[in-house]
Amino acid sequence: MGELYGSAIETRLAKDLPEVIDWLGGKEAPSTIQDANFSPARLLTLRTRNSAAYKGISALLLKEGALDFRSGDAVDLQMYFDERIDIHHIFPRAYCNTKRIDPRKCDSIVNKTPLSAKTNRMIGGNAPSVYIARLQKYAGITVTRMEEILESHVINYDSMSGDDFDKFFSMRQNALLDRIEKAMGKQISRETTDVDDVDETEDDEVELATELS
Repeated sequence: MGELYGSAIETRLAKDLPEVIDWLGGKEAPSTIQDANFSPARLLTLRTRNSAAYKGISALLLKEGALDFRSGDAVDLQMYFDERIDIHHIFPRAYCNTKRIDPRKCDSIVNKTPLSAKTNRMIGGNAPSVYIARLQKYAGITVTRMEEILESHVINYDSMSGDDFDKFFSMRQNALLDRIEKAMGKQISRETTDVDDVDETEDDEVELATELS
């Protein structure tokens, strides 16, 4: 999450290797772990899988038991490959375009989560309220169970069923920060950050032509 291996990795690796060995021997954590930090504004500029933090958030959700929207199954190693789990939009891009939702928010990691290819096809470009009802009917999932499935992705059910993007985005942004804070073992500032206040030079990523959804 600290993205300290984004550049000059040879120098950092040479420093970290002996420090990790010492750490295993009972000494203090390596300086890379101590120096690592995460800015809340970074969530708004993580938009492609070029970034380690982008992939790290997806891995963190899977590690903590994210369930597939369609089946309700936890994603294990076999399912990850068999079902072609990838990072997909929650509020679909086509829907966001129709509703004129800021594309910077639409494409940020806050509006994405790991899902199977089949689930993503069922979502299509529909509003969350539409595809949630479809998924529930397809799999015979109760509202209570659907709430549990969405919660495993730190997604608020009411905001989805009401197609309330702003509520969804705000709640998930804070929930993801809670998960990152727990994983790093460090307190993260909760200053209010809007996409218009973010310095886009932080976003050093180029949108991949092959990125799905």
